[in-house]
Amino acid sequence: MEDNIVIVETERLILRRYKKSDITDLYEYLSDSDVVKYEPYKPMTMSEVESNLDWRISTDEMIAVELKSNHKMIGNVYLGKSDFESLEMGYVFNKDYWGKGYAKESCEELMALAFSGGIHRIFANCDPQNINSWNLLERLGFEKEAHLKKNVYFWKDDENKPIWKDTYIYAKLNY
Repeated sequence: MEDNIVIVETERLILRRYKKSDITDLYEYLSDSDVVKYEPYKPMTMSEVESNLDWRISTDEMIAVELKSNHKMIGNVYLGKSDFESLEMGYVFNKDYWGKGYAKESCEELMALAFSGGIHRIFANCDPQNINSWNLLERLGFEKEAHLKKNVYFWKDDENKPIWKDTYIYAKLNY
């Protein structure tokens, strides 16, 4: 039996470390072009997901989100360590589970845990075109601090020129 290191539970979810048996569920959403549309990576092959899962298992910054009802792993929340008692937050969920409040429920619980542990600030970078993501951040009580214009690119066009993108920066302070 694999170790199942639970970080915290909510009414409907188990937030835990990744494990090898998550491979099929992870592939299900990391291979979906709709899910990774705003991510800095393309849909992954099974081989790429296997390597990615090894990294997820090795870090405490990626938190698997599992349904209590059937133990399906439906997504993840990223809480990356940053300077000055800050964390960067991100999330990616299987599109079959969008719009059901799972991202909000898991983020709220993890934010409360981080703030109670002394974290001062949680921030998130968001593509302005990803309306669902920045709407979630606002529902979580984040404030938009900046709109960076053409500050980043992940891909290049057919002429090998960067495809520049804007970024919203959202943050929430521990008051």
